[in-house]
Order: sequence, then C-alpha cells, then structure tokens
Amino acid sequence: MKIVILRHGKPIIPSLRKLSASAFSGWVHEYNAAGLCPTSKPTKHAKKCADECNAVVCSTLPRSIESAKAFNNKSIVLSDPIFNEAGLPVANWQVLKLTPKIWAVVFRILWLLGYSRNSETLKEAKFRASEAVEKLSDLAQEYESVLFVGHGVYNRMLANELRRRGWAGPKNPGSNHWTFGIYEQ
Repeated sequence: MKIVILRHGKPIIPSLRKLSASAFSGWVHEYNAAGLCPTSKPTKHAKKCADECNAVVCSTLPRSIESAKAFNNKSIVLSDPIFNEAGLPVANWQVLKLTPKIWAVVFRILWLLGYSRNSETLKEAKFRASEAVEKLSDLAQEYESVLFVGHGVYNRMLANELRRRGWAGPKNPGSNHWTFGIYEQ
C-alpha cells in the first residue's frame, strides 16, 4: 500500500500589505477562498508520481481541489474538511501592523505554544489528523495507492501520524508547492 502526501500548487495570494492582527483573520479567509495561480502547474516529477496512484483525495479548500484536478488523470474520490489545513488562531490587536507572512509565523508559533483563540487547538488538529490517516489508510487498502493533495502544516501532521503507525516515509513530505513524500506499508 502507498499514500503520497503532496502539497498543493501555488495559490493566488491576497495583498501582502501590512495589516493589524484583527485584519489578518480576514486575510486568512481570503487566502482560504483562493484558487491556484494560473501559472502554477504540477512538476513532471509530481505528475509521474500522481499517474502511479489509483485514487486522488484532497481537502475542501479551493487550492487543494484545483491542484488535485490539475493532474487530469483521475477523478477525486474524496474531498473532505477533515483534510483542511490546521487553522490559525486570531487576535483583536489593532496597533501593531505586520505583513501577512509574518503574522502567519507569529500565530503558528503561538498556536504550537497553546494559543488557539477561534481555531482548533493543536491537540484537536492532531486528533483530526489521526482520523484523516484512518480514512487515507482505508482508501489505500481499497485502491492500493492514494494521492493526497493537502497543505503544508497539516501534511506534516499526517506524515507524523503515518510514521507513528509504522508507515515508511520521510519525516517531512515537503513544504514547497507540488512537493511530496511517499509513505508505504
């Protein structure tokens, strides 16, 4: 059995101008609603790997769905919110203005340290990842090989859970767009 965990292609990114922490939550909403950049295409290596899979699975976020469809080889057998990216907490801070990239790093670190205002906790995300791995494992048993098109942080959580369950594969499936890790059992 094989599960390929692939990060989606490059999405259309909303404005990167500086904003407050409270405005950042709106930016995240825009980012989650965005699809792929028209110029973002799967690499030849990713296409070859996808061609070797019998099923395609993705989250319900547009960048994941559009990336899965970019392979044009098979229909998506499952698109489920259980596979969505781990959420970011928010804050109502108005004074400090930073770029969205910096806010994303700040809030991800705070989330890892236990801050989860208006988002799932790290513990909840790990539990969700465990349930997602169950679904992926069941699909791998049914189809023999599954391509999962997901998201940076959540892909690492899935990889950790797969490895914890005895699957062989890299610790990090890749953080760049269209990069992937192969997990086998």
